[in-house]
Amino acid sequence: MPKRVIISGGGTGGHIYPAIAIANALKTIDPTIEILFVGAEGKMEMEKVPRAGYRIIGLPVVGIKRQLTLENLAFPFKLGRSFLRAQQVVREFRPDVAVGVGGYASGPVLLAASLKGLPTLIQEQNSYAGLTNKLLARRAKTICVAYPGMEAFFPAQKIILTGNPVRTDIIQAGTKRMDGLAFFGLEPDRKTLLIIGGSQGARTINESIEKDLRLLIEAGYQVVWQTGPVFVERARKAIADAGASRIKAFDFIYEMDLAYAVADAVVSRAGALSVSELCLVKKPAILVPFPAASEDHQTKNALSLVNRNAALLIADREAPAELVPAALRLLDDPVQQHTLSQNISGLARPKAAREIAEEVLKLIK
Repeated sequence: MPKRVIISGGGTGGHIYPAIAIANALKTIDPTIEILFVGAEGKMEMEKVPRAGYRIIGLPVVGIKRQLTLENLAFPFKLGRSFLRAQQVVREFRPDVAVGVGGYASGPVLLAASLKGLPTLIQEQNSYAGLTNKLLARRAKTICVAYPGMEAFFPAQKIILTGNPVRTDIIQAGTKRMDGLAFFGLEPDRKTLLIIGGSQGARTINESIEKDLRLLIEAGYQVVWQTGPVFVERARKAIADAGASRIKAFDFIYEMDLAYAVADAVVSRAGALSVSELCLVKKPAILVPFPAASEDHQTKNALSLVNRNAALLIADREAPAELVPAALRLLDDPVQQHTLSQNISGLARPKAAREIAEEVLKLIK
């Protein structure tokens, strides 16, 4: 009988892509293994996971809104329905182990699996543990984390420091510069700034770039700008109005390996996955943490690099005035680029996905 693994969670790319990396690593170790994803209906995992070649089932689970809203009245009913559906999925798929990567769907699935006596593993991407993972930790057999000091949230004897799992194509980005230049239509003798704001885009970063678009044009640099779906038409209009043919705007970039390959410097939010990817691709970066992230965990993620002189940090409120000038200074300073690149590369954990996959397989009786 082939081994069977359920992987649950999602909601953002920061949860989905580590989950896919774990699945890929499991398949590399044991090609016969059967993997089923469980996500939240209407969330991006329902499109991204099938695109990666895996089957996914959606639950009606939703999160609690921070502000008072009528939607919160539906929360307990949807949670109850999701738990019943998760029990059905576990009963029918008969997994040997369940893996949770954070996000709404992982709660009902890992609870259903653990109540059935199945071993569970959770993977925490951030330096500040998410609510779902904190609630699931008591029942989990193994907790894989990306940052030291996570004993503040989880039982120390269950913790294994692995780093965050990242897709193999991104680990190999350093060999793909010429492919990236061709893909994005860029010139090989011009420096390139990559701007990424997470899967949905980052409004402050987008508006800061738009405000100082003229400075980027005058400096003669190329820009690959991932705006998110809401801002992309506005960005493209600003680029067209300015006649800025060297600035390319995309709502989403699937080919992140090629985007990193062409970048001389990166502007990014400080989500856990972005930070882990930047370490692996060794790119000098300016981090603009999302200030509304729970417990300000993006700032904590960023400081884990900044305190080692491995990245620069600009607060969200300072970005409109300071972001583009800081990016131009970094692109003009090869010595600082080299220093940041050297220091950030020392924090990379390229074997994280494989290590987590091996821990998953250890839990199968």
